[in-house]
Amino acid sequence: MFVEERQEIILELLRENGRVRVKDLSEKFGVTPDLIRKDLTTMEEKGLLKKAYGGAVLERVNIHRKIASQRKELNTKEKAKIARLALSLINDGDVVFLDISTNSIEVARLLQQSSKQITVVTNMIDVMLTLTKSQTIKVIFIGGELDFGRDGFVGSVAIESIQKYRFDIAFIGVVGVDVFEDNVFTYMDNDGITKKTILAGAKATYMLCESDKFIQGGNYRYAALSDFTGVITDKKPSKEIVKSINNYKLKLIYPEA
Repeated sequence: MFVEERQEIILELLRENGRVRVKDLSEKFGVTPDLIRKDLTTMEEKGLLKKAYGGAVLERVNIHRKIASQRKELNTKEKAKIARLALSLINDGDVVFLDISTNSIEVARLLQQSSKQITVVTNMIDVMLTLTKSQTIKVIFIGGELDFGRDGFVGSVAIESIQKYRFDIAFIGVVGVDVFEDNVFTYMDNDGITKKTILAGAKATYMLCESDKFIQGGNYRYAALSDFTGVITDKKPSKEIVKSINNYKLKLIYPEA
């Protein structure tokens, strides 16, 4: 096998699992650990991965789509799957928070079509506009400072308002999740601090997370995995990711095959 072929397979394994181990790769390819370490060093120099103790982890991608309008048409099928799973967790009488996330828009669309009698609190403009069409849902809109993308409201005024409520369940967006280093990312600090306030005021908190978010990063770490009740994603993650999520005692929810 050529060096390039071996390194491409290593990269595929990283994309699937988030991390690789020198010992496992040495056995898989039938080569020495030193040769694998040389591969990993070369790939690190190319910016493809980051060497870690005993192996390597995937170099996370920050795609810098800070404005929700840039993300609305991405992963639409995946978001629809996540929204249906989120809807199944909402009961009549609940007070629900939907934060600034394109996944929240999908949840709001399903709620608007349902007959659920709930209260939705939101700081996202599109969510509020979607739910004005519902005859059974009470909507409370959180004001404040417009966020970077002008998608919703964040900052001190929004935080002060959010702190007055207690939510039965909150659904919160992410731009990246590192299940191995215990990081949950967003782009901007104001959004992150606002999300953290939502987390503190909810009995149950679920991150809405397309599967590609497990290999993406952001500019601001706003939470640890243990701050959440669970993760809702569009398909079953790799064994390594599942194992790490289970270590944090989170509920992992994905569509059954």
